[in-house]
Amino acid sequence: MAFTGLLAFQGIRAVIGLIFGHWYITASLAGCAVIAAAVWYRWILAADRRRTERLAALRFGLPEIDAMTPTEFELATRDLMIRDGIRARHVGQRGDQAADVIGRDHTGDVIVVQCKHTTTGGRVGSSVVYQVNGTAQPAHGADIAVIVTNGSFTRDARRHAQAFRIHLLGRDELARWATDGLTLHRLLRLSPPLRRWRRLRHTSPRLTRHPPPRSASDAERFE
Repeated sequence: MAFTGLLAFQGIRAVIGLIFGHWYITASLAGCAVIAAAVWYRWILAADRRRTERLAALRFGLPEIDAMTPTEFELATRDLMIRDGIRARHVGQRGDQAADVIGRDHTGDVIVVQCKHTTTGGRVGSSVVYQVNGTAQPAHGADIAVIVTNGSFTRDARRHAQAFRIHLLGRDELARWATDGLTLHRLLRLSPPLRRWRRLRHTSPRLTRHPPPRSASDAERFE
């Protein structure tokens, strides 16, 4: 033990002697380290710039979206949010509590998105709206809740979403966002003066205890 400590002490002493006895070696090593750090930093900046430029031009056509799997649709939604300057991450998986993508915009607002990839002509019903309303704010801290689909929404879904102040993006809105390049904030009209009036409300106890009966027109056909 003592012998090991002595060897370590002698090693440290030798290193210190080398540094102070051959200062030009130390200076050279320090210079190389600075140059390497500068090159690495410039590489990181260039990679970020290329990624930003690539995302700025990101577009998805509706036929391309229709051919996606549900998971690919969720990832495309995440990338579109990042394109729009939102720090977004994909969280969709089993037990995700009605959230597939969660993002935070430049104002600090949390945006929770539920993605529903449907078959051609598929319609999202009010039960999805109830799920999002019941979990977006309590489970995920949402300031803004969104449901996006490549299909459409039933009349009941739109009525309840309006009551709960949940934003719905159907096929037409998705085309304007993914294909035309309109930003999510402009699409949802989330200008700062209006934002506080578009916050997600807590679920109404009355509606939670007495959900409306499902009808044939409220059927959902998801892949």
